[in-house]
Amino acid sequence: MQTEIVQTSVPEVVIRRLPQYLRTLTYLHESGAEVVSSQHLGQILDATPAQIRKDLSYFGRFGKQGRGYNIRHLLERLRKILGLELTWDVAVIGVGRLGRAIISYQGFQPEGFRVVCAFDSDPDLVGEFAGGLVIHDISQIKEVLSNLSVQIAIVAVPAIGAQGVIDQLVAAGIRSILSYAPIPAHVPQGIHIRSVDPVLQLQSMTYYLNV
Repeated sequence: MQTEIVQTSVPEVVIRRLPQYLRTLTYLHESGAEVVSSQHLGQILDATPAQIRKDLSYFGRFGKQGRGYNIRHLLERLRKILGLELTWDVAVIGVGRLGRAIISYQGFQPEGFRVVCAFDSDPDLVGEFAGGLVIHDISQIKEVLSNLSVQIAIVAVPAIGAQGVIDQLVAAGIRSILSYAPIPAHVPQGIHIRSVDPVLQLQSMTYYLNV
């Protein structure tokens, strides 16, 4: 019998690895596999079996020693832990090329994320449509979001205006932000922000090409 133990002090690095486990288990499930060992998962993910077992132990006891994990059951548990049994409404701020690509991306909906509104500061874009969504003025963030159930926002604006946009989102009640702006943003405690900067990643990769 499985004992469910959910801890509140789960390390951030563990939370970041859970979606990787979820994606790999989904692939195995779709391939027809029913059971997987921590050793096999580790081989696929380039991780140690001990790390996988420890990560999962933060949320309960899964699998049986010598028998591995039931993939379907573990998938269901991970989706529940990550809140992916729900559909999450998302706002996109910044409707340039990147913002439009995000709005049009077809991979969000199957995973439980639905882009429901868009904002931009360009008066030539406000009132136009992107991916079937009307583009609102950035100054209307709080007003528009007050009528929606958005809890996640994606920021795709230039660095110079990013912090102000993030401040508006926090004031509007947004608790999770994914930022593509190339700046270190500051948010109050309790607000979760992740930054994505491809340039920084490329700059770190060139180190290995230069040694």
